[in-house]
Amino acid sequence: QVQLVESGGGSVEAGGSLRLSCAASGRSFSIYARAWFRQAPGKEREFVAAINWSGRSTYYIDSVKGRFTISRDNAKNTVYLQMNSLKADDTAVYYCAIDGRPYREVDPPGLADYGSWGQGIQVTVSS
Repeated sequence: QVQLVESGGGSVEAGGSLRLSCAASGRSFSIYARAWFRQAPGKEREFVAAINWSGRSTYYIDSVKGRFTISRDNAKNTVYLQMNSLKADDTAVYYCAIDGRPYREVDPPGLADYGSWGQGIQVTVSS
């Protein structure tokens, strides 16, 4: 059974940085795309960033481009989200996810279909 555990969230002032981690267990996910989503209070869950199975292709929503970086360590079954220059609008619960099928690409978005989710972790940015 897939288990995804997020860590690294917390509270930070605007302009600060956080690094989220998502460790997967149950089996290896080195051939699956991984992604981060977020859900702000009163809003629907939105896609944030994704990385393909090899790590050579990534995709970001416009609002985080140049500030967030997604990466992965397949040996550790872990994906990361480095968040710099954080803004109050980045406040949300962040979720990691794994694609349901192997070897799919993430650019353009919509090619992957994320079926396994973590429990989420709170990120709060104060202005």
